[in-house]
Amino acid sequence: GKNEYDLLVIGGGSGGLACAKEAAQFGRKVAILDYVEPSPQGTKWGLGGTCVNVGCIPKKLMHQAALLGSALKDAQHYGWNIAQPVHHTWSVMAQAVQNYVKSLNWGHRVQLQDKKVKYFNMKGSFSDPHTIRGLTKAGKETIVTAENIVIATGGRPKYPTHIAGALEYGITSDDLFWLKESPGKTLVWDVSLECAGFLTGVGLDTTVMMRSIPLRGFDQNKQFFSPTQQQMASLVTEHMESYGTKFLKRCFPIKVEKLESNRLRVTWKNTDLGTEEADSFNTVMWAVGRAPDTETLNLEAVGVKTNSETGKIIVDASEATSVPHIYAVGDITEGRPELTPTAIAAGKLLARRLFGHSSEMMDYDNVPTTVFTPLEYGCVGLSEEAAVQCYGSDNIEVYHAYYKPLEFTVAERDATQCYMKMVCLRESEQRILGLHFIGPNAGEVIQGFALGIKCGATYPQLMKTIGIHPTCAEEITKLHITKRSGLDATVTGC
Repeated sequence: GKNEYDLLVIGGGSGGLACAKEAAQFGRKVAILDYVEPSPQGTKWGLGGTCVNVGCIPKKLMHQAALLGSALKDAQHYGWNIAQPVHHTWSVMAQAVQNYVKSLNWGHRVQLQDKKVKYFNMKGSFSDPHTIRGLTKAGKETIVTAENIVIATGGRPKYPTHIAGALEYGITSDDLFWLKESPGKTLVWDVSLECAGFLTGVGLDTTVMMRSIPLRGFDQNKQFFSPTQQQMASLVTEHMESYGTKFLKRCFPIKVEKLESNRLRVTWKNTDLGTEEADSFNTVMWAVGRAPDTETLNLEAVGVKTNSETGKIIVDASEATSVPHIYAVGDITEGRPELTPTAIAAGKLLARRLFGHSSEMMDYDNVPTTVFTPLEYGCVGLSEEAAVQCYGSDNIEVYHAYYKPLEFTVAERDATQCYMKMVCLRESEQRILGLHFIGPNAGEVIQGFALGIKCGATYPQLMKTIGIHPTCAEEITKLHITKRSGLDATVTGC
């Protein structure tokens, strides 16, 4: 029989929505299924996926709340008379953030309607390669058939289920942004420096317990295993420590128990000392990575291959799975960066190839990204080690600098961790291979330079670029000290 839809997308996050809306522009019959399984703590949200509901958007807004707290402290040095002590009210912030997220959920629904994309609020699973069985929350079944199917269900936070009490008493990032009341004294395990950073920033007693190195496996595409990222991560954590976040290094929790006071008593092992320690917290948040949301899809039944270790779907350069008309985009796919903009771009390009006579593939090289820790870390291109691996250490030149943002001077803020490094080829043209930046507004800084690096910018071209004075980004245009020289890389003078 004829299939009902030209395209069916399973998953209404960034990649899925972009793909469905783009396909509809070509006059095709498109449907999208989206369903949010409540978290173990019962948190659920609307259409839009991780980024909108429990990721980038609420995270950046709460990061902004923390930055405003720092600005209030700075303001006094600049002559503003601010009554002390200043106090932050979690519920006011949370309500405002949650209202904004709900407006985005509504906006997505309206856009789908405007573009004539049929929206099913259902959980989808394959019954054959062209047929999806949709189930509503109430258990009502709908059968949908489509010529092409795109899987874009993303991932969900993992729970360390081997730790007694982890599932019963812990929360994840799925819950944090939807808490109505302050989480209070919080323990974060293993690494969510962004969340720990803004919790400290809004005045909460926050402890990060880490097994090993900070930012390990960030993006889950091995990007942050390199010494460059470890070096950057160490600077970021040093800054956080100096501003009040506590770190328990090389420790891992054994159990979580609920006390009569409703506080949570956590017992952990300190591997350095070989001792057991314990403390009580109001909230315990697990940040042990994310797992692809494939469980209910019934992929085996239709022969869609996944990586047995990660559970992610294996795709080729055209986002095609092992089944010809079934595709996958975003966090669910193996070896792709877990980033909203790459999912959106990949989804749009896929729709254009399917229905718009396009042959353009998604280019995953030189994708810029930023970690919104209190002192932000942005990067684009290769790390120093990846460049050495590709070209050999004799063919690489690394320029670096420790600089002081002008805003930090009057406020007497510590700038020890503000650092940048640029990795270049050493041959005559000196093409820029990678840029790493720690400092205020790292995302804004890296976004601009990302275009140049994507276009093949060279070190001599950068040297001819006039800086905007006095900015942090300007310091990149003045990089002149090489690591090879062994000279002090601290910027002096204006």
